[in-house]
Amino acid sequence: MTDGMFLRGKTRYAAIIGLILALTNSPIVSAAHNSLPDAQQAQVDVIALQVLAKTGVPGASIGIVTNGKIAYLKAYGKAQLNPPVEATPQMRYSIGSISKQFTATAILMLQQQGKLKLDDPISTWLPQLTRSNEVTLREVLSHTSGYQDYYAEDYSMLRMKNPTTADAILDNWGKKPLDFDPGTQWQYSNTNFVLAGKIVEIVSGMPVMKFLQQNIFTPLNMTGVMNSDMQQLEQTDAHGYIRYALGPLRPAPQDGPGWMFAAGELAMPVRDLLLWDIAMMNESLLQPASYREMFTGVKLKNGEDTHYGLGVETSTRDGHLVISHSGEVSGFTSENMVLPQDKVAIAVFTNQEAVGAAGVIAGRIAAVLVGLPPDESKQSEEQARQIFIGLQHGKIDRSLFTENCNAYFDAQALGDFESSLKPLGAPVEFRQIAKESRGGMTFRVYDVVFPATHVELTTYQMPDGKIEQFIVTPAE
Repeated sequence: MTDGMFLRGKTRYAAIIGLILALTNSPIVSAAHNSLPDAQQAQVDVIALQVLAKTGVPGASIGIVTNGKIAYLKAYGKAQLNPPVEATPQMRYSIGSISKQFTATAILMLQQQGKLKLDDPISTWLPQLTRSNEVTLREVLSHTSGYQDYYAEDYSMLRMKNPTTADAILDNWGKKPLDFDPGTQWQYSNTNFVLAGKIVEIVSGMPVMKFLQQNIFTPLNMTGVMNSDMQQLEQTDAHGYIRYALGPLRPAPQDGPGWMFAAGELAMPVRDLLLWDIAMMNESLLQPASYREMFTGVKLKNGEDTHYGLGVETSTRDGHLVISHSGEVSGFTSENMVLPQDKVAIAVFTNQEAVGAAGVIAGRIAAVLVGLPPDESKQSEEQARQIFIGLQHGKIDRSLFTENCNAYFDAQALGDFESSLKPLGAPVEFRQIAKESRGGMTFRVYDVVFPATHVELTTYQMPDGKIEQFIVTPAE
């Protein structure tokens, strides 16, 4: 390359960075390990800042592995709003359900030690649970057990303001009738991983966090991990936020301790999750046979592939094996995507709940790095439209909602819904774009289109027709 070509390249890169900085007033905060080519770094910056600007999410921490090594650590926007604190990649975020793969790994380690088997019935340890002699550990770790989800909603419910224990969760949800016969359906359920964590403790004779620390975090030098279920993140970490419809960002409510046990309890800086991702792609922590168990989609009894292994989603897209999982807890959402054959991993943490920015950012970065097309989806229904229009005008028919959802729509929430949605006018399109079962409820997603913008609505509906969730977020 001649000097002139090099200078033109630097000028073009400077212009790109100028465009990035014009997109937002939030500065980019960098760290070491940024070895991506300049052009790819610029593309990642544009993706992150555009998505944050469009969705209104306050901040994000992004980590990338290429060629099996950490190549990029950078944070964007605000980690805290009052007073404002810039995000840095050293800050911890709660990672929610990404924690599940660590619990699954603990079970696989115990299997390697000959202390249990994936196809053992859970009655071996928890005979008091519903049909426990028919449900296997494999079904628990793959969400094919039939145990109902105790935390399917995308907001904190009334009961979660008080502390709980794993035993209390299992006494309540683990003794309900199964939603389906074991192995016949796939239905995501946090209850499964509370159950799995309890078995880790019974078999290992130690608290699940101690087991993870000794056998995973310390060996992998994951020094920043903490249990954000049992203790609050520190003042130097990211703070979590919630938005009611298109209203202002507000501090997310703090759940009582115990609710995330073994299902979503972990918090860490993005670098620590990348160390875990590298261990997965190198198969350095478990035996190869255990990784095959973890990465292989469990099949239902009718032979249908669930595309979910043990604590991870697993798929092949355009010839690339993709091991992934998202996470959400009060105030935070996250996405982790590992392409083991490509030696690439992408981790994105954000500090706002009930919004898909982390997944959108990760998918678009994957498209930049390996040409992987991002997954995107959209959705509609008449009752939801009428409720939505009513909320635009500060009106709500509380007979349509459960106690939890009525509590969610307090005076502040109703005010934010009206003030942020009414100026948009009447929707020109209201379309259901997704539907699935979860936690004994029906989950739906809608695309609500206005002349100048559109928003996303997610709902959960109980079997009796009552609405358990009605959340509006900016659409990507």
